[in-house]
Amino acid sequence: MHIKFTARRFRARLEIKEHATDQVNKLDKFFDGIVSADVILSFEGAEKNIKIAEINLHVHGTVLTAKEKSDDFRKSIDYAVEKLNMQLEKYKTKLRSKDKSKVRALKAKI
Repeated sequence: MHIKFTARRFRARLEIKEHATDQVNKLDKFFDGIVSADVILSFEGAEKNIKIAEINLHVHGTVLTAKEKSDDFRKSIDYAVEKLNMQLEKYKTKLRSKDKSKVRALKAKI
């Protein structure tokens, strides 16, 4: 899986990138169809005390997005990955139900 990093208006440290890479790669264990991921890190607030992590997963023509805010980039990344994990579970369920409905339609024709 290809992971693209974007840090808006600052230069992200290597350890933050490594943490994001580890967390996003964990999602690949749950679902094999992830093509690529975009990790966008930014600040919010006058004092830049709110850290935002946005992760976009490209999955077979679909884009799953999670955006989280906290006081630390690692927490924001972890929360966003948790959201994406739930979205992947829903997506897998949706794919399974579509496959079952196609099989039922074929059986009905026979």
